Amino acid sequence: MTPIVSAPDLANELAGPRPPVLLDVRWQLGGPPGRPAYDAGHIPGAVYVDLDTELAGPPGAAGRHPLPDVAEFGEVMRRAGVRGSSRVVVYDGGQGWAAARAWWLLRWTGHPDVRVLDGGLAAWRGELSTGTPDPEPGDFRPEPGALPLLDADGAAALARSGLLLDARAAERYRGDVEPIDRVGGHIPGAASAPTTENVDADGRFLPAEALAARFKTLGATEAPEVGVYCGSGVSGAHEVLALEIAGIGAALYAGSWSEWSSDPARPVATGPGRG
Repeated sequence: MTPIVSAPDLANELAGPRPPVLLDVRWQLGGPPGRPAYDAGHIPGAVYVDLDTELAGPPGAAGRHPLPDVAEFGEVMRRAGVRGSSRVVVYDGGQGWAAARAWWLLRWTGHPDVRVLDGGLAAWRGELSTGTPDPEPGDFRPEPGALPLLDADGAAALARSGLLLDARAAERYRGDVEPIDRVGGHIPGAASAPTTENVDADGRFLPAEALAARFKTLGATEAPEVGVYCGSGVSGAHEVLALEIAGIGAALYAGSWSEWSSDPARPVATGPGRG
């Protein structure tokens, strides 16, 4: 099953006998909250889920967007109407990062049928609603471990034994700039692979063949294991999704650079090389 769905296909499914559960997870790094945008107009039936408070735990030593408490995440999903047997579609404003975070969390905790709306709300051509749905509570019970997860030590080891991809912008990887975290640079041994290069100008994923060719060039098809990190585990989930579209499984280092760089004892590489 492909992990993405086009806007026309989603419209057909919503009009069919078994519509998917819709989650609106609009969010922007450093931008305004997504709830006002949701209230102003969303795909009919979509339930708003907040990335900062419901798809992440409180920021701290584990990073800016550590994984949420699993029990609390389950409560959020059940409140949104997610059942273990539901088909689920998640979308954001179009960048895809927040939607991929929700996709990854649901897949990691064992939900078998989750897709991201390719291109997000910007690709939607149907009507919008300003009403707040009140779905029947779901029965989804999260069981973590269905997708591979890395901690800091695991990421460091994978950078040596396999392929660790850094999904941030190339200038942050090199350490030229660091607008958010304590120090710039990258995990030694990691390869630069900006997630922005996985999509076209409209934010839609490149065809599977093009993604497969890109990741092959980076060494993903020959590597015994592939891992991904980013700034705080959000855009990294988007790269894991791109890898899955290409037919390549990958682990996510959820703490990512915000966790790694918070410890001065951890090594930091700079420049265009892997270090």
